[in-house]
Amino acid sequence: MLSKRIIACLDVRNGQVVKGINFEGLRSAGDPAELARRYNVEGIDELVILDITATIEARRALADTISRVARELFIPLAVGGGIRSEADAAAAVEAGADKVSLNTAALADPALITAVATRYGSQAVVVAIDAKRESAGGERFAVYARSGSTAAGRDAVEWAREAEARGAGEILLTSIDRDGTRAGFDCPLTAAVSSAVSIPVIASGGAGGLDDFVDVFTAGRADAALAASIFHYAETSVRGLKQHLQQRGIPVRL
Repeated sequence: MLSKRIIACLDVRNGQVVKGINFEGLRSAGDPAELARRYNVEGIDELVILDITATIEARRALADTISRVARELFIPLAVGGGIRSEADAAAAVEAGADKVSLNTAALADPALITAVATRYGSQAVVVAIDAKRESAGGERFAVYARSGSTAAGRDAVEWAREAEARGAGEILLTSIDRDGTRAGFDCPLTAAVSSAVSIPVIASGGAGGLDDFVDVFTAGRADAALAASIFHYAETSVRGLKQHLQQRGIPVRL
């Protein structure tokens, strides 16, 4: 069985890492390069930088932030936010990204997925899906664009299938309902998407404790799990989490 990956996420605004709840109420969590250095030492498997205001401000992800973080790492780095074209993707790769994450631009022009995958390979293309339950207790999940602010009129499972067909190598699936709440990952959402595609699915949104990761790797069928708050504020160590998973029979890289 392939090892499950633990991924740390740096949501960046104005060059600083921030974190909020349900995509709102952001507060500072530190310098991205310093956090990247710490995670690299602690044994995180991958790192994601999301420039959370780049799309809304109609600009590229900050190349300086990407390059500062990339210099601290010997693990894969994915970058998202403001990547609206092949040129934007190229700028992120030139700054040090190993993968680019497409969200709003891919919804507006799905052919962009294929174009970037053709240029860099599917392994370098992550399609980020921000999803919210359409009704309380319901099992249909609507896709949102522009940092979770705008309904895209797409179903999350159907969009994941299309993204894979167009060349995406991974899905970064964020539950807007669970984001920053520490109430646990949305396992039904994650399982629905994981069951619909053959590419890896990264679960995001809601990590609050060690057993939340156990749940999303078992009931949620995730290939990787991403978290921010519990790592940024040193509430959970990466090694402690991996040891907990290993003790419960979940394969990880120690």
